[in-house]
Amino acid sequence: MKSVHTPLPSVELRVPTDEDARHWHQAFSHPDVMEFRGGAPAELSEYDELTARQRRHHAELGFCLYTLVDPADGAVIGFTGAQPWPHDWGPAGEIEIGWRLDRAYWGKGYATTAAQAALESVRAAGVRHVVAMVAAANERSLAVTRRLGMRRAETVITPNGQRTAYCHRLDL
Repeated sequence: MKSVHTPLPSVELRVPTDEDARHWHQAFSHPDVMEFRGGAPAELSEYDELTARQRRHHAELGFCLYTLVDPADGAVIGFTGAQPWPHDWGPAGEIEIGWRLDRAYWGKGYATTAAQAALESVRAAGVRHVVAMVAAANERSLAVTRRLGMRRAETVITPNGQRTAYCHRLDL
């Protein structure tokens, strides 16, 4: 049987704006999207802080978690990009690449395409390698790490002992 290659979608990445906090809040309100982040949607104030922190990262580091936009209609799909790992456990001191998409955009190649684009900004900033922390049960994100060429380096149990995650690494 001949395999059919589906072209990846086109995406745009932008440094998050104040308004993107509302877009992210809405895009990530579906319980499936938050399944591996505690299950419940975050408060809008958390996205206000997150978008502000990403603007600081971009100004200071040259990369951030970018707002992911569908160029066809300007819709905010989610975010992807990289930031310093924000915890004192796991890959502390590392640069983590990540992605989170509105449920309606899953399974269409957006996460992979956007992550590849975000990696270019990380490389341009001189970062030599990135990590991705992915919940062990999150098959969709594990598939993205494989498509990016990442290798599983270690298994991490969260400090509260409630979740197992895999730390993937990629040399740039």
